[in-house]
Amino acid sequence: MNAVSERTETGKKLISFCIPCYHSEKTLPAVVEEIDAAMEELRAYDWEIIMVNDGAPGECWDKIRELCRARDNRHGVCFAKNFGQHAALMAAIRKAKGDILVCLDDDGQTPAFEVGKFLAAIEQGADVVYADYDQAHKSAYRSFGTKVNDWMCCKMLGKPKDLRVSSYFAMRRFVAEDVKRYENSYPYLLGLVLRTSSSIVNVPVTHKDRASGRSGYTFSKLFGLWLNGFTAFSIKPLRFATFLGTIFALVGFVYGIYTIIKKIVNPAVPMGFSALMTAVIFFGGMLMLMVGLAGEYIGRTYISVSSAPQYVVREETKEDKLGDTAPF
Repeated sequence: MNAVSERTETGKKLISFCIPCYHSEKTLPAVVEEIDAAMEELRAYDWEIIMVNDGAPGECWDKIRELCRARDNRHGVCFAKNFGQHAALMAAIRKAKGDILVCLDDDGQTPAFEVGKFLAAIEQGADVVYADYDQAHKSAYRSFGTKVNDWMCCKMLGKPKDLRVSSYFAMRRFVAEDVKRYENSYPYLLGLVLRTSSSIVNVPVTHKDRASGRSGYTFSKLFGLWLNGFTAFSIKPLRFATFLGTIFALVGFVYGIYTIIKKIVNPAVPMGFSALMTAVIFFGGMLMLMVGLAGEYIGRTYISVSSAPQYVVREETKEDKLGDTAPF
């Protein structure tokens, strides 16, 4: 049975905080305490906190269970293996019952104490609200990657240029319901949100320093996430590949005509083995690139058709399970 929005016994709106967790046993308690402190000041709302352990071994799941035992409005989900941040968010969204869902990180860098700005923007009519950091505290390669990702999202997914996106955002219930309908592998939240509503705004917030540890996103994981977003929600890479293939085919044809004419005009001119090999290697490489891109789409289609799970839940802290709503 799908989770639906429900008012609490007090008649207040319910806010669901969705937190994907990975090796965050040291930072997660402070995040939860910050949420509680912020929501106690916002007396018009009740809240729940859903924490999903993304297959991290060790103390992370133990810490989540400890936090859930302390208060009834906390729920924990543990994956059987690492499925990625967006899969963890999908599990939390399916579990959430709130009128408004707020997604944030487990490392303490997303300021939960500023959640009132998100709720105010939602109450004023926005469907989705993203944090806009004046100065994000990230490594150099993460900052560069964010800029590249923003540019590609504009080109591939149709994101408005003036919209800043991040892992700290809030959305209305109907947006979450549409996001939940996606049951294939490789979920990408931004793509799902952009296809649901155009009423998306930013609110300025402060990006805090990481309290401990370092980001679980390596370069390879970030690249995989970007590739997933663009191949799962856009066919523009294929169109771009077709365009490049056409351009290079025309260049090759024109160069071939030029070579023939040059040989006719001056038969003594050698054809040039090095030039020939350069052209072969260049165009051969471009061809392999196009074939690889097409293969990426075919591979993901095969995985989706074969019903590969979006995630697999090993354990929960509550008796009500996700089995009826999540594709295992």
